[in-house]
Parts: sequence; structure tokens; C-alpha cells
Amino acid sequence: MSNISLIIEERAASIGKFMVGRLLPFREKRMVGPFIFIDHMGPAKLSDHENFDVLPHPHIGLSTLTFLFEGSIQHRDTLGNSVEIKPGAVNWMTAGKWIVHSERTPEYLRHSDKNMHGLQIWVALPKDLERMEPEFFHIDASKIPSWAEGDLQLKLIAGEAFGRKSAVPVYSKLFMLEIKSTTQQTVHIGHELFGEAGLYILEGNIESEGNTYHPKQLLVAKEGQLCDFVMAPGSTIYIFGGDPFPEERFIDWNFVATDKEIIKQAKQKWMDQAFDKIKGDETEFVPYPALNKK
Repeated sequence: MSNISLIIEERAASIGKFMVGRLLPFREKRMVGPFIFIDHMGPAKLSDHENFDVLPHPHIGLSTLTFLFEGSIQHRDTLGNSVEIKPGAVNWMTAGKWIVHSERTPEYLRHSDKNMHGLQIWVALPKDLERMEPEFFHIDASKIPSWAEGDLQLKLIAGEAFGRKSAVPVYSKLFMLEIKSTTQQTVHIGHELFGEAGLYILEGNIESEGNTYHPKQLLVAKEGQLCDFVMAPGSTIYIFGGDPFPEERFIDWNFVATDKEIIKQAKQKWMDQAFDKIKGDETEFVPYPALNKK
């Protein structure tokens, strides 16, 4: 990988009672292409009396992408969806003008020991779609394009790359790839990608131009182009990015928009509890953070 302009280390952050490693946004790099938020969840071991419970909360102006390595999450939303997310599948929820959802340990696992590990990602919407009607899609792992090149295993989780297209219905030009190596391998990316690009190391390491990079590091390319790099045996990386938007994006809590007034209105609506409730998850909710009430 050439032209590395920035190395972002995971920073600890809390989502309720669960700690995550935050990658984006970062003070020196708010977005990579349309990707505006990335949390690395876990790996965490939860005992029979511990559960993953992200209470009902709202979003506007973005799509969420949930991708698990281990564990299971029950997704519920105000569109009436109730879907269990399992490893390798993709939950793609587009908030548009607004949506409310919750993410919890499924009922049948709530009294068992369990693991949780995955990525939670937000992708900003183009300006002309940020107020679109909300949508939800669940794509099974079997429908995610997967292929091998030598001892490399690749998946196109979302977007387009290498002449392939994911079944995830994205709204801008982007890509998100998983690459795993079983032996030491040189990866030739060349000009297959476009726009801005970031590379996240989940496990193992990569070597480029005499430098070695390690897990929990996000490498951002200076000019958006990834070239050749060497993956160590047993490594897993995620490459993501795409064409950046011409307009600035503002982010406040779970709200993303090109106009601060849109965020202000959504914030007040949530504080007034004027959003619809989730069927089967009506009683609890995440309050708007008090420190942000300005």
C-alpha cells in the first residue's frame, strides 16, 4: 500500500454498557469516501447474565451496515422488521428522513454464555437522498460475492470492485472488501478501486515499503489509491472507501446531515419522544446525551 497519509488507532468508546474501538470519525479525517462512522465491536465474551442491549435510538441521513464475525444480534426497527443478524450476513438499514431501531442479544441466547465481535458502520447518504423514505434490507452470507485468488479469500461486502457487485443496495459509489490470507501473500490492488480508500487490519499484519502495520490500525491512503502490499499468514483486512461527497457532513450523536437545522429538528423530535415506537420494544430508549443539549 503506497501513499499512506494517516494511521488511525482504535480509541475506546462506550455504547451503553458495551465498549467498542472507534475508528471513524477522527479529528484529522472525518470521512473516508462516504464512510462516516466505524466501530469495532469486541471481541467480547458475555456470560449468561450479560447481554448486548443497544436500546431504541434514532438515525437520520445515513445507512447503517452491521457485519458480524461472531455472535448474534436481534435487530428491530420502526418499519416493523425483526431480524437476527448472524456472522457473514449484512444488515443494511437506510434511515433517510428518520428511523428508530434497537440491537439486542436474541431471546434464546440471553441466558447463555456468548461471544460478540463485528463492525458497525455508517455510510452517509447523498444530499438529494438524505431525506428519503427509510428502508431495510438483510442480505444472507450466501449472497455476498466471495472468491479466491491463490491463497487469498475475498468478499465484496458492499458496493462494486474487481468487476463484481454486491447485493447490498447502496446509494453512492463505494466499496467494502474483506481479504483473508492463509499464507504470506502479495496483494495487487492497482487501480481496481476509486475515490478515497482506507485499510483496516483486524488480525495479522501487513507490510508495505519496509513498514509493518498491525491489528486495530486503520491506514488511510493519501491519494485514494492502494497499490501492492504483503499480508502475513492468518491476516484479515477490510478495505473500504469510494467517491467523497462535495458537501460537508455534520454529525451529532446518531444524526448526519448537510444542514445543521435538519439535525436540530431531529434532536428536538427525539427529546420530545415524538418518533414512532418499535413494536415489541416500546418501553425503553436511549436519551439524547445531556452534554450535547446546547
